[in-house]
Amino acid sequence: KAPSSPEPSPTCSAMESSTPTTTTGKRQVASYEFKTKSLRNFIENVVDAELSDRLLSILASAAASEKTLDFQDILQRFAFDNICRIAFGYDPEYLKLSTTTEKNKFVRAFEDATEIISDRFREPSAIIWKIKRRFDIGSEKRLQIAVSEARECAKELVREKNKNKKKMMIMKNSSLESVDNNNDDLLSWFLNSGHSDEEFLTDIVISFVLAGKDSTSAALTWFFWLLWKNPRVEEEIVKEIKEKSEAPVYEEVKEMVYTHAALCESMRLYPPIPSDSKEAVNDDVLPDGTVVKKGMMVRYHVYTMGRMESIWGRDWAEFRPERWLERVEGGGDGGGNKWKFVGMDPYSYPVFQAGLRICSGKEMSFMQMKRVVAGIVRRFRVVPAVGKGVEPEFISFLTSQMKGGFPVNIISRHQDEA
Repeated sequence: KAPSSPEPSPTCSAMESSTPTTTTGKRQVASYEFKTKSLRNFIENVVDAELSDRLLSILASAAASEKTLDFQDILQRFAFDNICRIAFGYDPEYLKLSTTTEKNKFVRAFEDATEIISDRFREPSAIIWKIKRRFDIGSEKRLQIAVSEARECAKELVREKNKNKKKMMIMKNSSLESVDNNNDDLLSWFLNSGHSDEEFLTDIVISFVLAGKDSTSAALTWFFWLLWKNPRVEEEIVKEIKEKSEAPVYEEVKEMVYTHAALCESMRLYPPIPSDSKEAVNDDVLPDGTVVKKGMMVRYHVYTMGRMESIWGRDWAEFRPERWLERVEGGGDGGGNKWKFVGMDPYSYPVFQAGLRICSGKEMSFMQMKRVVAGIVRRFRVVPAVGKGVEPEFISFLTSQMKGGFPVNIISRHQDEA
């Protein structure tokens, strides 16, 4: 049985303007994000910098001082910095501020807005928050203030980036296309492609931040919990990581097949987005004969599907990355065996959705998560600071989370081995 949650409510739309974002625009996001060069730049520059300069330093400090960390919070901050840098080319330094109460305006507004939107799911009935919104009172009034601040901050970043582009164009006395081919961030790519509408650009980039802000951190939070519970899997991952460079390059990260399978298995049991819904734009009939009328909502539970015996077999409750792998004879070094990843039908494993709506950030998400896992697991063990037999509570709002956070102790592997 899936965790109970109220009927879905408007989420991302609360952060976007009334200006429609076309399907063409969304597909353009995909065409940018998933060129190999862009993805490689993201992994090698943005993720590696945030990982080496901030995250690993925080973990090393915690290990040395034996300080307990809320790992869920740390990963959320890490993901927010990453997604803002790839979206805007802007670093909010949220992870850097993890030891203080200070937050810049954009971080505070974005965090307040998403928290209030998540609180809608806690209401016993959607009518409550809708009444608040209608009369502009309570949490819904605070939401409008937070959304306005977040959007204004985003617009300022758009204006500044556009202004810099125009300055460079004038200085080089050239056309926009030849001014700057550095498309490191999403906003630069759109500007270099000739887009200039401020509302459109703001909507696209905020949508991108919303999509990536908590999904990868949710996946990694549950992954590290399962890794601690399954030392055999952890040993296999450590072995795979140690076969790579100290700081794995792009091609090495792609080849981390066992880690990739372990992430898929973790998201099967604890999907970042536990359920989703679609609105029928036309009358239709599902394969089983169910009639769907135009305007009806069709909801599917990713969490439930990941735990169905009819899909995964009798061992569905077992965390077993090998279900995603098969042995390839003579494929390893010295003529040994190696693993080959075998993907699952996306309609049976809709963690990244499927068909025309499949997540265009799937490849980027995996590369980011694998690089983070490699960086952390090579150096540290993440040990939950909970009592024996205590299991974290799975809660489902915009994304899956651990209720009350994920308190952990960080143990240096060198110290552990000594």
